Amino acid sequence: MKNDYPIGLFDSGIGGTSIWHEIHSILPNENTIYLADSKNAPYGQKSKDEIIHLSEKNVEFLLNRNSKIIVVACNTATTNAIDFLREKYDVPFIGIEPAIKPAAIESKTGVIGVLATKGTITSELFEKSVKSFKNVEVIDQIGYNLVSLIESGKINSEETENLLKEYILPMVDKDIDHLVLGCTHYPYLTPIIKQFIPNEVKIIDSGEAVAKQTKNILEKLNLLNQTQGKVTNEFFINTDAKVLKTFLPGIDSVFELDF
Repeated sequence: MKNDYPIGLFDSGIGGTSIWHEIHSILPNENTIYLADSKNAPYGQKSKDEIIHLSEKNVEFLLNRNSKIIVVACNTATTNAIDFLREKYDVPFIGIEPAIKPAAIESKTGVIGVLATKGTITSELFEKSVKSFKNVEVIDQIGYNLVSLIESGKINSEETENLLKEYILPMVDKDIDHLVLGCTHYPYLTPIIKQFIPNEVKIIDSGEAVAKQTKNILEKLNLLNQTQGKVTNEFFINTDAKVLKTFLPGIDSVFELDF
């Protein structure tokens, strides 16, 4: 494994770019390859077998481009497929789970909210995580249609705002003091959410923690890129690249592919 090989990331669409930004921020010297499987978004509405199959396909794509580590930049794919992927492939994997632990530890009211996809909330891993924190009440809510709206470039639409209020305000009424965004698409909705929730409700996502874990694993395996020179960041999407480009200002290497 060469140190200058890229970090590979995949998601069911553009949402994982929120993770890419965090990784690029603390590992600016690393080459990266990002795959947005937007044609099959959202993963949250698919069966576990479908999610595993799509994740396999994404991993093969990234391995064929010499990825030295793979970040599953999708909560649904992590909770449903990462055990299978780790068993099948001889490459380090970084997964993403809703940040229930920090929210539970920091909570003062003893009530936290989780907004995530159906695929994440109905997974065994999510259920296990919730049960491990008996000192807090976890109110979970499936974010129906939010991923599709983001993928369609409708983040700031009235429809998106209305759905967010429908999903989150009932949690606020139940005295949550932390809102966990359990989908990598959702951090892009944070500015809208902040407009209608109380200031004392803290919004948490997994991006920074995942970036730090990626750095830790690369250091542990002596895989940090030591080469000084131009860094390559390539992004691939199997639908129209226009929406993806809006989340990547200053990035020119965005490619459409038949995948």
